[in-house]
Amino acid sequence: MRARTIVAATATALAAVAARDLVQKKHALLRNFPVVGHARYLLETIGPELRQYIVTSNDEERPFSRDQRTWIYASSKEENNYFGFGTDNDVEHMQGHAYLKQRTFAGPLPDLHDPQSALPSAKVLGGPRGRAGAFRPASVVNISAMSFGSLSGAAITALNEGAALAGAMHNTGEGGLSPYHRRGGDLVLQIGTAYFGCRDEDGTFNLDKLKQVVASAPVKAIEIKLSQGAKPGLGGMLPGAKVTPEIAEIRGIPVGKDCASPSRHTAFGDVDSMLDFVELIAAETGLPVGVKSAVGELGFWEELAALMARGDRGVDFVTVDGGEGGTGAAPLTFADSVSLPFRMGFSRVYGTFAEQGLTDDLTFIGSGKLGLPENAAVAFALGVDMVNVAREAMLSIGCIQAQKCHTDKCPTGIATQNPWLARGIDPASKANRAGVYLRQLRKELMKLSSAVGVAHPALITPGDIEILNGDYEARTLAGVYGYKDGWGELGPRLADEITALLAAGPAAAQEPII
Repeated sequence: MRARTIVAATATALAAVAARDLVQKKHALLRNFPVVGHARYLLETIGPELRQYIVTSNDEERPFSRDQRTWIYASSKEENNYFGFGTDNDVEHMQGHAYLKQRTFAGPLPDLHDPQSALPSAKVLGGPRGRAGAFRPASVVNISAMSFGSLSGAAITALNEGAALAGAMHNTGEGGLSPYHRRGGDLVLQIGTAYFGCRDEDGTFNLDKLKQVVASAPVKAIEIKLSQGAKPGLGGMLPGAKVTPEIAEIRGIPVGKDCASPSRHTAFGDVDSMLDFVELIAAETGLPVGVKSAVGELGFWEELAALMARGDRGVDFVTVDGGEGGTGAAPLTFADSVSLPFRMGFSRVYGTFAEQGLTDDLTFIGSGKLGLPENAAVAFALGVDMVNVAREAMLSIGCIQAQKCHTDKCPTGIATQNPWLARGIDPASKANRAGVYLRQLRKELMKLSSAVGVAHPALITPGDIEILNGDYEARTLAGVYGYKDGWGELGPRLADEITALLAAGPAAAQEPII
């Protein structure tokens, strides 16, 4: 009797679905193939999971392959992150793949068996311009800008505590400085076009509020965001439904009302006024001040370098974000087709400053899939002094690349404000994983540096790396990207000074090396 009831109920349900499919007009497939047509939509829904776990090879998937994710997961868990039985890459035919050229002999190098608690920057941030708060970053690997709002409070907490464990810095993102950023990690405070946390009611910039925010937390530097790789030249919209009392208080906006971020700044309108804005903030806070931008037209960078060459004004650092970057939601065409990829964009920016003889006067930071050792090594060879990691840091705390960041339905509770999903994150354990990942990436960079025969990633040169550009053919990194040398006369003595810096450790004197 029970079986009959179940069968009858099932048949009734299927009949109801079939009747609905036949009369609805939204989906032609379901009108023509009632009931069974739903299988197509089910497969489409779980398609990413099928491809991720069943269909694609270890090195096929994007934006991060299974091999790359496996390395990050294993590293963050302090598990064996080695791979056995050789590479599964088609090494002679991988267009664009980078190969580092090891040296047979080299001078004294750091002990690679050391846990490498820190790997400091070769430059003092803000030192060349004499900022009162100039400092040498203790880590060349830091956590990139991800706002509270785009990520959950639990995720921000884990990342900040992880940064503290690794002696790294944590960029707040443009969404303001939240309580979740105040968990011990040193901060880079990002100011976006909406000036969240330091704005008046009409959305204009408020210097006094900025100073109050800076005084309330361990802010080490301030980054003015001009654009980002995911959606350069495009503002954002935070729907009113997501503007909770907590987010409203942090950002300084009304509760429950749509909040639009403009596509451009209102505090300045050209390079000249931007430099005035930079100098004002630096003078009032004492902190190093820089800009973050994706790379499009070069006129902006050429004018910035030309004005800085006069010597009276300038930024302390430049963060270049690649067009392949982006941790959250963006229109497909912007993610795919607006702004240059990191290597192309950064090379052009660095070359612009090199032509003016300015590369020693500021720190270069790169972001855009640089949380993998080989990508980071290429970035250092092109001239970066530090790298920022975002999606890789998310992977270290449990992200599974579900690519649902824009839906507020992140299954791991990272890119969501849903309390039920966010509760899945245990900040303490995930913080440890983030910290371990950052340390492990630094250690891998030291291994690569040692293989090349240098003491620090900053000493890797474009001549040490070749890019495969066709079957059995390769060109040096300098040849592919038009690298322009920025070291000048300082290059010959740099190796000895960086080796001394590593020997001194994070407590090294604050005088600039370069």
